[in-house]
Amino acid sequence: MFSVIIPTYKEPEYLDLCLKSIFEGQTDSNEIIVVVDGFMELNKPVLDKYPDIRILDLGTNQGLSVATNWGVYNATHDYILVVNDDNVFPKDWDSRLEIFCQPGVVVSLNQIEPNPSMFSQFIIKDFGQTPNDFDMNAYWEFEQTQYKQAELNGSTLPFMMNKYDYLAVGGWDIMYPSPHVVDWDFFLKCEYVGYIMKRVYINFYHFAGAATKQTPEQTQTLKQKEQLSHQFFSVKWDEYAEHNPTNNSKLISKFKS
Repeated sequence: MFSVIIPTYKEPEYLDLCLKSIFEGQTDSNEIIVVVDGFMELNKPVLDKYPDIRILDLGTNQGLSVATNWGVYNATHDYILVVNDDNVFPKDWDSRLEIFCQPGVVVSLNQIEPNPSMFSQFIIKDFGQTPNDFDMNAYWEFEQTQYKQAELNGSTLPFMMNKYDYLAVGGWDIMYPSPHVVDWDFFLKCEYVGYIMKRVYINFYHFAGAATKQTPEQTQTLKQKEQLSHQFFSVKWDEYAEHNPTNNSKLISKFKS
């Protein structure tokens, strides 16, 4: 069984669909942990629909890294699955993922997106641009045809790994002003210490571009934080990526260009 970690902020309609797909798609009684990073009252109507989840309320908005780390720290199973709240999961996701559980291995899921992506290995197929028009049954039926006994390059969210391996590398770095690159930073840390990085054809659905609505002032502040995060990331990892041309390093170079 898995501990599924879902940090959430203020997009309850996406969270609702994410939880629905997890519960309806699972074959076992996994531990589902929702970390509410502020805005509990906004999310409460959705959370009340799922009595079997564990809710960790941070009280105030402390950021994606803090929320994710706190969820992992409180997980009770040895293997964790870290997801975004705008992810939709395929049928039998847990039994299909269980065969990859192994210490020292980080397993990312491949994704289906409704719009063209810069990542060529993503599957482009539109099953809905928002939770309101999403066709779950059509997605599940299509996803079953996309399974391949092969592994892909690079790492993405969601990912599965041993809880203690996650903690051993320090989890997500809380020093970044923006969460924009914290996942890339984490995957490089895992790669640096020698974990095996895999991405497999278990294809979740991602509403690419789903984001909390911002005022112009908030958007400007967010852009400034993203720029600072990129600068911090570059200082931390550019030399390593240049001298270690691994799959993740190549993808990060593409991501930054």
